Amino acid sequence: MNAPTLHSVEPHRAAPAAPPPPAKTPLIFIGVAAIVLAVLAFVTFRARSRDRAVLETETKENAIPSVTVVRPKRTAAQVEIELPGNVQAFEDSPIYSRVNGYLKSWLTDIGSRVEPGQVLAEIDTPELDQELNQAQAAEAQAQANLEIAKITANRWQNLRKSDSVSQQDSDERTAAWHAREADVNAAHANVNRLMELTHFKQLRAPFAGIVTVRNVDVGTLVTGGSGHEIFRVEKIDPLRVYISLPQAYSQLVQPGDDATLAYSELPGQKFTGKVVRTAGAIDQVSRTLLTEVQVPNHDGKLFPGSHTMVKLKLVGAVDPVVVPVNTLLFRNDKGMQVGVVSNGVVRLVSVTVGRDYGTSVEIVHGLSETDDVIVNPVDSLEPDTHVRVAAPPTTAKKK
Repeated sequence: MNAPTLHSVEPHRAAPAAPPPPAKTPLIFIGVAAIVLAVLAFVTFRARSRDRAVLETETKENAIPSVTVVRPKRTAAQVEIELPGNVQAFEDSPIYSRVNGYLKSWLTDIGSRVEPGQVLAEIDTPELDQELNQAQAAEAQAQANLEIAKITANRWQNLRKSDSVSQQDSDERTAAWHAREADVNAAHANVNRLMELTHFKQLRAPFAGIVTVRNVDVGTLVTGGSGHEIFRVEKIDPLRVYISLPQAYSQLVQPGDDATLAYSELPGQKFTGKVVRTAGAIDQVSRTLLTEVQVPNHDGKLFPGSHTMVKLKLVGAVDPVVVPVNTLLFRNDKGMQVGVVSNGVVRLVSVTVGRDYGTSVEIVHGLSETDDVIVNPVDSLEPDTHVRVAAPPTTAKKK
């Protein structure tokens, strides 16, 4: 028989209750938080982008150098320039001896005013006197030989007519006669030479002037042609004054221009002269034009060899401008330049400098009064550089 199946009996349980519906509030909070985070991220990104752009802009602006500019000041077309001058005698002649001897006497000293041909000194020339006596004796001897040669030649020519002598002998006597004539001429020329030298026993003034040097005394041995200066005579009315005119003004000076001279040892006194000539060429070392001014000196108040200041009034075709000296740049290959700002861009302009006033200089060519010139430019300044003007342009003050 089958065993009965045993079934376990569990106690009866009630059916579980349904879970409550999920709450909707946390989901809304999450969504709002996500939106807020997104907005914050976007705002942060925009702010950082804006800050980055501002930083880049500021960096670029800070990279642009800031400069101060000045406007040139226009000056008058008439230029008044004052230059140092060297005063020289109109004529200056050293006096040398042409003969050998001893100084017999001197008749003028330094400071003596002399006239043309006036005797300055006398030289004793015993050797020259003996040479002249010898030459005169040689001339007389040559003259005697000429007379006998002439008589002999005439006799032989007469004998030749009767065929008493040969033609050869007659020609020889005639040639000897002409040779003696040449001897007489040579002796006479030597006498004349020595006679001319005797005129140099007296040293004479070549022109009217003043004796400024005397280097010998009585008894001094003098040698002709030795180059030892005995006297010096200078013509001091008028005087020549030489000035070195800067190249910038070389086209403005003209013969006939008035010049005013001032001397430190004669305060308050002015002397008037005129430009008479220029060298016509620029000195390659100093880049100046040598200019001569002549000034009257009737009373002898002005001395040759002195220093003076010469003031010229030159009239130019174009009015120059004035800028501060701290605007200039010197480049070895370009010369004197200045930096000019145009629409925020630098360009380097070559200029011609005129007068120097100390704190400012005159620009004869290269600038106009509407240019914005950079003050204190750096040595490394290059053209086409972008710059920013730090302040409104000011006007350079005229000296």
